[in-house]
Amino acid sequence: MKLKKPELKEFLDEKVELYDRPAFIESDPISIPHQYTKKQDIEIAGFLAATIAWGNRKMILRNANRMMELLDHSPYEFIMNSSNDEKEMINRFIHRTFSSTDLIYFLKALQNIYRHKGGLETIFNTYQTADSLQPAIHEFHNIFFELSHEKRTEKHVSDPFKGSAAKKLNMYLRWMIRKDVKGVDFGLWKSIPPSVLSCPLDVHSGNVARKLGILTRKLNDAKAVSELDTILRTFDKDDPAKYDFALFGLGVFEGF
Repeated sequence: MKLKKPELKEFLDEKVELYDRPAFIESDPISIPHQYTKKQDIEIAGFLAATIAWGNRKMILRNANRMMELLDHSPYEFIMNSSNDEKEMINRFIHRTFSSTDLIYFLKALQNIYRHKGGLETIFNTYQTADSLQPAIHEFHNIFFELSHEKRTEKHVSDPFKGSAAKKLNMYLRWMIRKDVKGVDFGLWKSIPPSVLSCPLDVHSGNVARKLGILTRKLNDAKAVSELDTILRTFDKDDPAKYDFALFGLGVFEGF
């Protein structure tokens, strides 16, 4: 499907309008942070849900809700006030390759971030650049793993400086930063402009982007994210990540 640029923008804008609506929330991992009202609860629930957002969507939601149960449905309070022994009591949790060992470390790392680094928003705000959050994701990865941890856990937080598309973190940042009048994304982090967001890139969105002619790179990696950024920002320089709704919807719901 090859459209001229104005027609392509119009087509994608229509798909954004179709899928960027509250009805989208229920079947999406973003429904997990939507259970909360406190800023820190939303941030943490969103981060944990995004971390396991791969595979069967029903399984993702079931296991993300299970994580919230393990945190007594008060993720910030649990992380800040529970002892290491209490954290270690969490067991028998698994989502594909994300296990109890990984979850326990994530809780310790988040406690470190909120106690000593000013919280999640502060890290991404500190290391954002004028046109990208990919350097901030890299620095976040380094900070997140500064405590003693098993090497295997590192694969659950991607690093674009190692070539990763960092799909889950880019999706999470969209949730937290994008100012969405429809009420899907939170727009919680006022210190970071939506203009620096990157569109989450996975198999579905990548295939759709290639069919539309807005992505030529065959791999879904950091270079492909950069290529897609360049095009999508010509469509909307202030809100490029909104096109995630279009690419995702076309791929998952329409089999484009």
